[in-house]
Amino acid sequence: MPMKAQRPRRPPPLPRESLHAEWRDHTLPYIVVAAAVALVVTLIVWLVDPAPPKTITLSAGPQDSSFVAAADQYKKILAQNGIKLNVLESDGSVQNLQRLLDPKQHVDLALVQGGVADGLDTSSLMSLGSVFYVPIVVFYRGTGVTELAQLEGKRIAVGREGSGTRLLALKLLDANGIGSGDDTTLVPSDGLQAATQLVAGEVDAAILSGDSATRGLMLRLLRVPGISVMNFDEASAYTRLFPYLDQIDLPPGVLDLRHKIPPETVHLISPTVELVARTDLHPAISDLLIEAAQEVHGRPGLLQRAGQFPSPIAHEYQISEDAQRYYRTGKSFLYRTLPFWLASIGDRTLVLLLPIAVLLFPAMRLVPALYRWRVRSRIYRYYGSLIAIERGALAQTTDEERKRLFAELDQIEESLNRLRMPLAYADAFYVLREHVGFVRGRLGAAVR
Repeated sequence: MPMKAQRPRRPPPLPRESLHAEWRDHTLPYIVVAAAVALVVTLIVWLVDPAPPKTITLSAGPQDSSFVAAADQYKKILAQNGIKLNVLESDGSVQNLQRLLDPKQHVDLALVQGGVADGLDTSSLMSLGSVFYVPIVVFYRGTGVTELAQLEGKRIAVGREGSGTRLLALKLLDANGIGSGDDTTLVPSDGLQAATQLVAGEVDAAILSGDSATRGLMLRLLRVPGISVMNFDEASAYTRLFPYLDQIDLPPGVLDLRHKIPPETVHLISPTVELVARTDLHPAISDLLIEAAQEVHGRPGLLQRAGQFPSPIAHEYQISEDAQRYYRTGKSFLYRTLPFWLASIGDRTLVLLLPIAVLLFPAMRLVPALYRWRVRSRIYRYYGSLIAIERGALAQTTDEERKRLFAELDQIEESLNRLRMPLAYADAFYVLREHVGFVRGRLGAAVR
């Protein structure tokens, strides 16, 4: 019986999900690629270029020493950039170096006097530069002493046990053939104690260094009758034999210009204190520390010119690449213009631009392929149902089963009516509709 022609009905309103299907097809591949790139970049940042630590630890020196005073000034400057500096007191440079070399100590950097690293493997350490002098000043009873060898057989205050002063003093005396023996007595005292013993006649000479050789103490000793300061006539030889030593001079009148103390130039030798860190110190922290050292040690003083310290000249430790870059070019543009934490993020982002670009260009080539797969998958998923219906039509089925198959075809066509398809894939969409009609015809033939 022929079917009565009917006026085509207007398709029902499309559900919200269907209206946005095409939008999802376009955006989903980009979201997937962006998420993958973000994940890889996050892993690179975390593993290769982590953020600067918020807290670092510095091993300084004895209480009330210039080492601790300098470290406390570093602490204030770093705090302005949100970095907390823990300052540890110590017995001196020897203990500072031991702490740096011991991973269990959790010390990031230390102030270390030159001459204490002999025989130690310091390959795990690097220098951020020399920051100040700690001169060797020898006071003695009498006059005319210009060589350490002349102190043989005397009582000499060489510094307390474990101090950098003692270690260096013993090396210098040993180079002159002087050791603790029957004739020479080495007394473990330094600073004010050694000066008091010298004035009282309990020792014949005192080797002072760093905090011991303050301007006030030197003036007091030079005003005591019978006490003299040794002029290192062999200073050039010491700097050749001990590369970590420098020659510095006390010009006439530098201690007391009115009374012209000293009356003539005094040649001294001096190691420098270096800011030594472990090689894993973050570059941004390295820049902050050198900047702090410039503020603390860059002013002129009794033994140095303005801007002489900090210096990239390292004596016993390899100078770090980050320190070399800072001394050569200074702070980067980002760190000069932005707050530290924001500049750190920007700097790390710039460093990662190249690997991001390397990842992004191949990833963008995947987007069209993902888009095509996404759209075609919406078409191909119907074919599984069509194949199942066609097989059912070819099988011996009851009327009830055939009605169920027709109902499934109706559902497929209704779903296709709601399906939004990009124009570029309209051919595949209409081929699918033709295949639906083909299966409907096979099913109708099976009924007849």
